[in-house]
Amino acid sequence: MSSGTPISAASGAAPASFRPAFVAVSLKLYLSHHETLSWCTAVASLARGCAAIAAGRLELAVLPALTAVSPAGEILRPARVALGAQDLWVEDRGPYTGEVSGADLAALGCRYAEIGHAERRRLFGETDALIGRKLAAATRSGLTPLLCVGETERRDAREAASTCLSQLRAALAGAGDPAPAELVVAYEPVWAIAAEAPAPPAHIATVCAAIKEWAQRAPAAPRLRVIYGGTAGEGLVAQLGDSVDGLFLGRSAHDPTRLARVLDEFGPGAR
Repeated sequence: MSSGTPISAASGAAPASFRPAFVAVSLKLYLSHHETLSWCTAVASLARGCAAIAAGRLELAVLPALTAVSPAGEILRPARVALGAQDLWVEDRGPYTGEVSGADLAALGCRYAEIGHAERRRLFGETDALIGRKLAAATRSGLTPLLCVGETERRDAREAASTCLSQLRAALAGAGDPAPAELVVAYEPVWAIAAEAPAPPAHIATVCAAIKEWAQRAPAAPRLRVIYGGTAGEGLVAQLGDSVDGLFLGRSAHDPTRLARVLDEFGPGAR
């Protein structure tokens, strides 16, 4: 979706050059295997009834736990819901116990791979260098990386933007050549994750604008979509307007009814 088009204002069928708004949902490890498949069935029903998805104005992607990727894809693909993974390893093959390659994720039907989430950085010690290698692995396998960036502590929006751009540049530098042609950047201020409220709309707009402006100026920058996560949910679309290209949802979307309300915000007659 172009940065000059409000994400809630488009109507009718989308032209071929139009980039749809983007909503991704990560299930993390909250749902059991059977709960995940039941949730996917409910979400597939929602997607089939969503006019914005049918018209190509909105893309919905789901990132289930690894063990559910294959059966979730069987449920979601017929409803035009994209499939993603919450992580991947830097190599395609080798002695890497417990890891999964981008090549295998692509073979299972994944379109996206989440990289660099704050929990991976904090709990598993992932560095910018490792995140760059994961970016390269996703690109090599034909997956679109969904790169998470964000400051750990609440600070001025300009400082937050500087931190996010440093993380973005470091990841791209670590990815080497070829750089990803397309990239989804999820701005997730760590201090707003699982908080009582998302970051203020003006703060989000300033940070996301800085990321978009950098991409427009930087030579050979990937084609970016910039979305917001961090206690994202109902009512945020109207507040953010065209400052973002979509939302990255967590626990709020684990209730299909609440996810439906978010989908309804993407234009008149969305459902």
